[in-house]
Formats: sequence, structure tokens, C-alpha cells
Amino acid sequence: MFCIDNKQIVFVGGKGGVGKTTISSALALQQAKRGRNVLLVSTDPAHSLADAFDNPIGDTITSMTERVDALEIDPDAEVEAHIARVMKTMKRFSKPDMYPEIERQMRLTQQSPGAQEAALLERIARLIDEKPADYDLIIFDTAPTGHTLRLLTLPEAMAAWTQGLLKQTERSKKLEGVLEHLSPKAGKDIANPMADPKQHESAELDDRTAEISETLLRRQRLFHRTRHVLTDPSKTALIFVLTPEKLPILETARAVTALRQEKLPIAGLVINRNLPDHADGEFFAKRRAQEAQYRNEIEHEFQDLQGVYLPLFPTDLHGLDALKDIAEQLP
Repeated sequence: MFCIDNKQIVFVGGKGGVGKTTISSALALQQAKRGRNVLLVSTDPAHSLADAFDNPIGDTITSMTERVDALEIDPDAEVEAHIARVMKTMKRFSKPDMYPEIERQMRLTQQSPGAQEAALLERIARLIDEKPADYDLIIFDTAPTGHTLRLLTLPEAMAAWTQGLLKQTERSKKLEGVLEHLSPKAGKDIANPMADPKQHESAELDDRTAEISETLLRRQRLFHRTRHVLTDPSKTALIFVLTPEKLPILETARAVTALRQEKLPIAGLVINRNLPDHADGEFFAKRRAQEAQYRNEIEHEFQDLQGVYLPLFPTDLHGLDALKDIAEQLP
């Protein structure tokens, strides 16, 4: 069975509806019982941590129980904050008559595909990079598999994208001296196109380029550090939750393959909602026989991954007592 007692970062993923939030919450309580301080973070836009604990949470760190705090990241708020930061920087280097166009472009960007993932990634990266000393472990309760895949593979893509921007900025910087001489802005800024560019207003472009480059470098360093932590098996573990059914098995297999290609450390599986032996009747007998086939498939497909099997409970699981019961059954 897998163990996360020595990990600093844990991501819990899987197909929608398999019980990721319940398992994430139970893992947090398990680690708290073992003396660790845990921050449990939901990155799923359709948050259910509050429902699991029967306790309101929201986008501020909230105490759930001794040693366990929780946070539900608001992706829309993250996008708005990110756009606001970019807009503020852009306006510093633009004329006031350009502000309406900048704001229009930023509004369009806010609705673009991937905006939420990029904003969420930056928030997650900051949480990982600036992990408060108060916490021994951060557990991320993620959105359904496809979203998780995009999120966990983004640091490399974002670092590469930022590197491209930096190269473009460097090329622009080399051209600035020429462009400044050849673009006298209808004679408003310089009388002599061959004059020293530092003698007129456009000389401030050097400062602008330097600041933009430094901003991009900070982002690139952040994503590189995040990538380093995510791929370090001594610090990070990914756990997939699935049920003994065809679609969750197929989706988990694809996710495991994709994340292994990204060198991300997958610690194990939680196979949830297995029909207990004492469930009787013809219907349950057929269901149990089908589950046995799927469990054999899981053992074959994920033979190199450690797994833990949890039973199907007779009622919905929510509230602290129910979550503690599940935590007792985890390794």
C-alpha cells in the first residue's frame, strides 16, 4: 500500500464522481491524526470540500479541525486578479488614450480557452513555492481528470512559452536603437533622427523592456521551481481515485500514461466503492461478479502501482465523523 507520511505535496485526481473529494479529505484527517499540519486545497471549479465537511469554506483558509485547514480556490477570481495585474503593468507603459483598448483586449483574454487553468496554475505554483511553514503537507483536491492533466502539464508549457517571450523581448531590445532613430513620432520627440536616443522620451523603452523581461523571468523561475517540486518523488505524490467500472479504469489508464511521460510521481490508487461481501440478492451477486472482473483488470493494468480498496458504504459520506471512518481505512 502507498504511504504519504513523508510527502509535502499530494495531488488527488480521477474521473468526475468517483469520490476524489472524500478521499482527499480523509487523507488530510489521516495525516493530521499522525501529527502533521495539513492544508487541503480544492482546485475544482465545482467545489465540494465544504459539502464533505458540512462546513462553509470559500476562497480563504478556513479551519476544519485540529491540524487541518481548507481552501477552495475561486478560478474566476484568480483570472480577474491575474488580468488586473497584467493590465496594471501594461498601463504603466502606455498612453492614456490606449487604456480603453487595453481593457477591451484584457476582457477578451479573460474569456479565452485556458485562462482559468493558467490562473489556477499560477496560484497553485505560488502555494507550492511559498508553502507556509505552518503546514507539513498540502493536499490538492483536483477537478476531473482532463482538467488535472492540463493543470499538471502546464508548468513546462508555461516555462517554454515564457522563454519564447523572453527571446522575443531580447530581439525587440536589439532593434530598439534602430527603431528609435527611425521613428521620430512626426517630429514630436526628436529633431534629429540620428540623435542619441537617450536624449528623447523613447529612451524609457529600455526601462520598460528591462521590467518586462524581469517579470517574465520571475514567472519562468516560478514555473521551473514548481516543475522541480512536482517531479521530485521525495516531495510529491499523485494519487488516483477510481471505481471498479469500465470508464474510470480507461480514463485513469490514460491519465497515468500521460503523467508518467511528464515524469510525475504516481504513488498509487484508491479503488473506491467496492460492493461489500455481505450485500446479498441476485442483483448484488451479478454486480459483485462484474466488479471482480474489473478488479482483475485493475490489477493487470496497474500492476506496478500500489492500491487500496474501499467498500461501498450504505449512505452518503459527509461530515467529520464519516470522513474519520474512511481515514481509518487508508494506509
